Amino acid sequence: MAQAILLQDVESLGERGDVIDVAPGYLRNFLLPRKLAETATAASIRAASQRRERAEQAQRDAQERASESASLLSRTVLTIPQQAGDDGRLFGSVTPQDIADAIRDARGIRVDRRKVHLEEPIRHTGTYMVVVEVADEVTATIKTMVVAA
Repeated sequence: MAQAILLQDVESLGERGDVIDVAPGYLRNFLLPRKLAETATAASIRAASQRRERAEQAQRDAQERASESASLLSRTVLTIPQQAGDDGRLFGSVTPQDIADAIRDARGIRVDRRKVHLEEPIRHTGTYMVVVEVADEVTATIKTMVVAA
């Protein structure tokens, strides 16, 4: 059996960076030409483990930054002025894009509009609790006040 380090995720073998045992012909004829793996040597195994550690550290740092952003956003109160009639009904609506822009203006945090969870656009003045997904499995609930302009 030959050892190889996967350069990409291969469904039947493992994830990127894994050291696997494969038949020499499979490595030589399939994995190497498609740049799915490289031959494992002592130096390449060390380099792969260092890459994996750096990637895990970067993932932890990103998760920490996301949780800090979520705690900051949870303490944030957004005020969105919109034109409204006397009955409080807006002439337009407040969409997830409007909320993402207000977050960027208020706190400097860029949030994708697809990560702002509204069942339907806001069409009346008032106070709403809006859930925003900052990162994978990290959410913040933002108090949003829609006022007549």
